[in-house]
Amino acid sequence: MAVKFKNLTRPNMRALVSGGRIEEHGIVFTRLVNGDGSFAVNVMVDGERIHRAIGKESEGVTREQAEDFIAKLRTDAREGRLNLPKGRKLALGFKEAAESYLKKLKEEGGKDIKAKTRRLNQHLIPFFGNMPLSKIETGDVNRYKEQRSKEFAVPGGEKNKPLDSAKLKITSNGTINRELAALSHLFNQAIEWKWIPYRPAKIILLKEEEGNNISLSIEQVAQIKELALHDKNPLADIFVKIGLDTGMRKSEILTIKVENIDTENRVIYVPYLKGATKTGARVQPITSKLATYLKTELEKIPTGQVWLFPSSKSKTGHLVNIDKAFNRVAKAAGFEPSEINRHTMRHTVVSHLVNNRTPLTTVMKISGHKTLAMVLKYAHANQENIQEEMDRLEKRFDIAA
Repeated sequence: MAVKFKNLTRPNMRALVSGGRIEEHGIVFTRLVNGDGSFAVNVMVDGERIHRAIGKESEGVTREQAEDFIAKLRTDAREGRLNLPKGRKLALGFKEAAESYLKKLKEEGGKDIKAKTRRLNQHLIPFFGNMPLSKIETGDVNRYKEQRSKEFAVPGGEKNKPLDSAKLKITSNGTINRELAALSHLFNQAIEWKWIPYRPAKIILLKEEEGNNISLSIEQVAQIKELALHDKNPLADIFVKIGLDTGMRKSEILTIKVENIDTENRVIYVPYLKGATKTGARVQPITSKLATYLKTELEKIPTGQVWLFPSSKSKTGHLVNIDKAFNRVAKAAGFEPSEINRHTMRHTVVSHLVNNRTPLTTVMKISGHKTLAMVLKYAHANQENIQEEMDRLEKRFDIAA
């Protein structure tokens, strides 16, 4: 039997003023500020709250299409599917979904599986438990963020050791954001694998504190380089020297081909590699000291070696991770793993360039950033530099007088 509408009729929709709204039988019609009309549905289907935007009048969407959408949802529910994998009768719980997600990622060669496993097992699964994946709401995600922001971050490798409360730090926004990113990816894959029909909750990342990005001092740079030189992994020295002399991204450094190093012209050609470069192919300038160092290292490389950081265990033929070696060097320098990481080198290089009054357009050429706004994220106002510039301005005006 066709549904009869008393309020959501064509005359009423046409007469609706800007910002007005009519809701009937689970269909919501809103008159937008620009005069266009928007259709959405907000219904309960087998205990499942479904809120979905359907489209606008200007796109040809009608009330009948919204009705058809609701009818399809109810048909799917009656068949016991609701767009879940065939044969599944019960709502998929978060814990089960997370475990299946990790299993499928391993089978499909997903990225950062170790980190995603840690974030899910240590934090996300204990919080969401067996809550149906499709019923996780934005409010639930916000409560997760609030709870995590009040918890202490446990130093790596100290899970079973007594902890000194004076040394514990509140979990950073950056750490929480990495966990939210894992949750977001789980949602996306669940939709792709047809475990759920749509994204159940909106995830808004926290603002990350600038303090998380440490800029090493000149003395610390020298110390890190010296410690890397003596690390048991010989590639740590090359990685750190390139990182602290160029500001290249980790993925860019690890995908350097021997043939792309030009020590005579003091450049490294960075081709576009999906997942490694963010800005397309570019030419990376290098210092004369680094050019001399790399020339010596290249002479040691066997004929036929393709990658500067080769790995026989990697499918790509090159290293994809050197964090263990870098963390050893950082720890030897007195840093905690939560204080410094391989991106610190890039942040240090760009920060020193900016604070040394290098023109920002030149900084962009060196760092490979696409926009000026991205470079400015690394710029820290240096009070001493500011005062020097004001003194120079004062002298200039004094001369003019």
